[in-house]
Amino acid sequence: MWLRKAGEDWQLFQELRNDWMHELRPVLDQYVSRTAGSCIEEKDYSLVWHYRRADADLGEMRARELVSHLSFMTANSDLQVLEGNKVIEIKHVGINKGTAASRWLAQYPADFILALGDDRTDEDTFRALPASAYTVRVGGSTRSRARFRLAGVKEVRALLGRL
Repeated sequence: MWLRKAGEDWQLFQELRNDWMHELRPVLDQYVSRTAGSCIEEKDYSLVWHYRRADADLGEMRARELVSHLSFMTANSDLQVLEGNKVIEIKHVGINKGTAASRWLAQYPADFILALGDDRTDEDTFRALPASAYTVRVGGSTRSRARFRLAGVKEVRALLGRL
């Protein structure tokens, strides 16, 4: 949603509504009260339910329930429900890291592009970048659009150190 050139202020790259948040926030609040260790992150134009600190089995069960509940509530709207790494996010369709990366690169072409990510939301970036980009999935055994894979943070730091 926000892009910033070095030394400048953050700029909203597309005007969006966020009035839908007051309707869906009570649903997320209900899941927080039913799932110890979960919490809500409210961003400017999205809501995120985090369950990383919840009991693993309970968190997964509640996440499936929440996705079903929210998918019903957001049907026929310009909102989407995304499942990430121990998070459920509700946001506008088509607004993602890949959209931001594409807009940035359209304004500021680059000779070298490196994108690293460990989450479902990073797949939008991998998909949007040119074939010449170095895209790296960090951890996990799920399928990815990234060209390369690193096991974890230790390997990422080693790679960045070598660069």
